[in-house]
Amino acid sequence: MTRMLAIANQKGGVAKTTTVASLGAALADLDVSVLVVDLDPQGCLTFSLGHDPDQLESSVHDVLLGEEEIANVLLDTDDNVTLLPATIDLAGAEALLLMRPGREYALKRALAEVAQDYDVILIDCPPSLGVLTLNGLTAADEVVVPLQCETLAHRGVGQLLRTVNEVQQITNPGLTTLGAVATLYDARTTHSRDVLGDVSDRYDLPVLDPPIPRTVRFAEASASGTSVMRGRKNKGANAYRGLAENLWKHWEAGTPVQTFDTA
Repeated sequence: MTRMLAIANQKGGVAKTTTVASLGAALADLDVSVLVVDLDPQGCLTFSLGHDPDQLESSVHDVLLGEEEIANVLLDTDDNVTLLPATIDLAGAEALLLMRPGREYALKRALAEVAQDYDVILIDCPPSLGVLTLNGLTAADEVVVPLQCETLAHRGVGQLLRTVNEVQQITNPGLTTLGAVATLYDARTTHSRDVLGDVSDRYDLPVLDPPIPRTVRFAEASASGTSVMRGRKNKGANAYRGLAENLWKHWEAGTPVQTFDTA
């Protein structure tokens, strides 16, 4: 059965795209077939996986509007994951979709055509709570929230969880919130743990294990057009490998995801 996981947080700069790219590559290294979906008009995931959004003739924009078959738009990547790319055209799709009935189901309908070809589909939602994010949440089985371990990290989390609750009531009753993925984590300070503990207590949101440490390797990987999983071993890649193994064990064996003790 294909697992569809949305990565969502309307706050920017929380390593959301990095999480999708790195987690996808880590799962692929476990011989899991992975499709990643770029729903951000900025196309950061597309660029991070080695494709220039400005050079693409078709993208998820065309798929959502029914102007192109999804199979004709998918791209291969050096990280052994398949990519449904985004371009700046996607910014216009939001307004066009608003005028269409069943607009929240456009992505779900499109993914249904290829879902049987993949074990896992990861959806990179944009940093907003508009119709594109609603499409991602409506298509997904589960959602995780990347959360930077810095002051004011909780801003927007409550609003996102309210949106998830509304999606559960209206368009996707089966949607489950798995928890938060802690990013930019610094184990040397108590501040990171305090931030996670605050968010966990405030929203009853478990933190998945392991937390993702702060490292310059993520920026270097994005600039090179591959995920942090390629090249020299580093603590960021190791953390995402651990997260991938945690999630895959949860999906395969049906066991609860392992969580990080924020106490």
